[in-house]
Amino acid sequence: MSQQQTQLMLDNNKEKAQQQTEQWGNGLEFLFSCISLSVGLGNIWRFPYIAFQNGGGTFVIPYLIALLVIGRPVYYLEISLGQFRGGGVLRAFDLAPLLKGVAAGQVLATGASITYYSSIMALTLRFLLASFSAVLPWSSCRESWGSDCYDGGSVNATGKMSPAQLYFEREILHELPNIDQGLGLPNWQLVACLAVAWLIIGGVLIRGIKSSGKAAYFLGVFPYVVLLLLLLRAVTLPGAWDGIVYFFKPQWRELLNPLVWYAAVTQVFFSLAICFGTVITYASYNNFNKNVYNDIVIITTMDSCSSIIAGCITFGILGNLAKQTGITDIGSVVKGGTGLAFISYPEAIAKFEYVPQALAAPSAWAPAYCASSATNLASGRVPAGPSLAHWLRWASV
Repeated sequence: MSQQQTQLMLDNNKEKAQQQTEQWGNGLEFLFSCISLSVGLGNIWRFPYIAFQNGGGTFVIPYLIALLVIGRPVYYLEISLGQFRGGGVLRAFDLAPLLKGVAAGQVLATGASITYYSSIMALTLRFLLASFSAVLPWSSCRESWGSDCYDGGSVNATGKMSPAQLYFEREILHELPNIDQGLGLPNWQLVACLAVAWLIIGGVLIRGIKSSGKAAYFLGVFPYVVLLLLLLRAVTLPGAWDGIVYFFKPQWRELLNPLVWYAAVTQVFFSLAICFGTVITYASYNNFNKNVYNDIVIITTMDSCSSIIAGCITFGILGNLAKQTGITDIGSVVKGGTGLAFISYPEAIAKFEYVPQALAAPSAWAPAYCASSATNLASGRVPAGPSLAHWLRWASV
């Protein structure tokens, strides 16, 4: 058999394999699915507190540079690889057997990420349940919180904390002053929410792209509606612009700090969900000849815009809290860390004068779905026989 005939046979086999591969209904399903994957906890939850820890505006500049120089090219590479191979991350790295360990490492990293994604999802579900109260429980102080709470009418608010922060720390997390008394028993409400979170994760993974692709039209747009409503309310609060200026004003000396650049690069990888294998898997459902450049530009732009909007909301609320409590240093208004989003967003919702519950429920559900959507990181398509075509196409660690 001549070399030309062999190449023709290989091309025919490739075309047949591509015809048998399950594909997105259309290009928009792929676009909105990638947007809903990228625009999630990395923007709404992680970006604000990472920016808060690294000096606000000092972090934004390295983040945008890393997005353009590293994030977008790697995203393009992963989509091209998945689309060319027509398979998930495990199959994609068959091109170089030496790198099969990279594929396995991505799957393992994805499985590890689900363990904390599910815990964040449990917290958002807990807020979702609390939002159905007649009065939002974090909108006012409680007697059990003592004099640490600022209720909006205190003459001296210096050193006090907002009801949203106290509600999160004492009613949701049940934090103890120290660990001398031990960790305590698990909170049954959070345990129940965690169980529901895992049920949602299982449901998302089982259905595949047929239903999730259709839902992506709504789920790729809905978070922006919630974010824009919160942004409009945040920027109208007293002192909000002081926080937003803090968010965009860089401390030029800190740009020489390598830890700030390290945080920016890790945020780009986390936010775009690159090097987890998910983008490769999503792209494998594309048509082999699809031009994805415009999609990549749209996805990465939407991702960065979402991060900036989330940052404006968070720092706008911090500016308002600083004005209320009389603290001049916005960086010391609240305790930073992973709980920052669970303080700033509920605080913004509580500021709505009319029926804040109408926004509280969808605001809690939006990050909850973002968490469940992000669990698609665990999915990696592998070659499967006809009898296992559906179940083994999505392998979860």
